[in-house]
Amino acid sequence: MKRQFSFILLLSLSIATFGQKKETIKEKAITEQFKNDYKKKTYPRFEGKIIVKDTQIQFDDKTIFYDKSDKTTGLILQQGLIYPQLLTDYQMEKFIDESTDKTQKRFLRLQKNPRAGFDVNNVKLSNTVELAFVESNPKVKRFRMTCKDNKLGNLIQYLFELTNKNAGKETAMDEFIKNSTLTYLQQQKVD
Repeated sequence: MKRQFSFILLLSLSIATFGQKKETIKEKAITEQFKNDYKKKTYPRFEGKIIVKDTQIQFDDKTIFYDKSDKTTGLILQQGLIYPQLLTDYQMEKFIDESTDKTQKRFLRLQKNPRAGFDVNNVKLSNTVELAFVESNPKVKRFRMTCKDNKLGNLIQYLFELTNKNAGKETAMDEFIKNSTLTYLQQQKVD
């Protein structure tokens, strides 16, 4: 009985250690992402009409779903820091910047509404987590957010940065978000 308990304890410690190493690898990859691909840019807040209904937020004629228990995601959306039109523009710019296929780029320019193919609508944003291991400046907070788009059938991860020039070490998260600006946005596939 004592041996069995020791084996189970050793096995659980091994699994816990493996889980920590895996997370450390993810943390290193995200840190490298911010280190190598970081381009600070100030994104505008949503200027249209924002309507909050139960588990969805409507931005003019576009909708994002979220979990009401995820306070950080809800507040970021309600403040108009991240919104469908911004993500649509981001997707389109990303395609134009990264695509090497000249035929596809030419085809895109011929479209009556080129943004339609990149339209972000009726997606679910969730699991917003502060990446405290990346930044130590109290005026800057970096986050990871998951996006589920049923049209694509896979998860997308967004890394983003909020900057609040008036924040200090004691600034509460909700106050930080309310007075911040989106200064970085990067999309990644979820492994």
